[in-house]
Amino acid sequence: MTVDATKDDHSFPAARTDFFDTDIAARLGMNGQPPVRILLLYGSLRERSYSRLLVEEAARLLQTFGAETRIFDPRGLPHADDVDVKNHPKVKELLELSLWSEGHVWCSPERHGTITGLIKTQIDHLPLVSGGIRPTQGRTLAVMQVSGGSQSFNSVNQLRQLGRWMRMFTIPNQSSVAKAFEEFEENGRMKPSSYYDRLVDVMEELVKFTLLLRGRADYLVDRYSERVKEDRLLDPATDLVTDPTSQAITDHSRKEAQTSNQ
Repeated sequence: MTVDATKDDHSFPAARTDFFDTDIAARLGMNGQPPVRILLLYGSLRERSYSRLLVEEAARLLQTFGAETRIFDPRGLPHADDVDVKNHPKVKELLELSLWSEGHVWCSPERHGTITGLIKTQIDHLPLVSGGIRPTQGRTLAVMQVSGGSQSFNSVNQLRQLGRWMRMFTIPNQSSVAKAFEEFEENGRMKPSSYYDRLVDVMEELVKFTLLLRGRADYLVDRYSERVKEDRLLDPATDLVTDPTSQAITDHSRKEAQTSNQ
């Protein structure tokens, strides 16, 4: 895992940090919440991989917005149909990280008008169901792409399709960086631009949605058809538990509404 790539530099030369929202949980009435846990995947093994550089910049921002991050290093990951892949250490690592996470960031280069095989392989190793556990269902997802040429949205659109198939909550905003080779300094940091501003928007939004779904994701993806198949009735004694976090959000919203009406 490339978990140390962002630890030494939390300066943001491309941003106006005085405009950062670093108190997202508090603004949602969720003070005291632990950091949201975000897994980031990138789609190129090149030495100067722009999808990796964009993911590293995203991780720095997420940490600043109150998240805990892990970046998966896909080097050495086998093909999804290789023999006995479930026992491969890289596959186990990826699955464990997904189970640890509450949200994902997927970033792919656009290659031949589509996502790369590497990013697809990582997603293919994440089963919909594994021993009754669902390593992606109910998690939030932010999608990003880098292009060597002009602006395109092919990869982010395909990543959205994959996210829907994996039963994830893909946030509305997204990032697509055109001519990525022009957008990064030699040291790997991103230059100031509208692309960078959009990246900040996306990461801020991901933290917000992940916090809002915390403790509710399992209920939101619960399906009638599955309850019928499992002969599992809803039980008011267990399924209508009052969530103190939900009450805090309700109280905060009511206070905001009263203030706006004054």
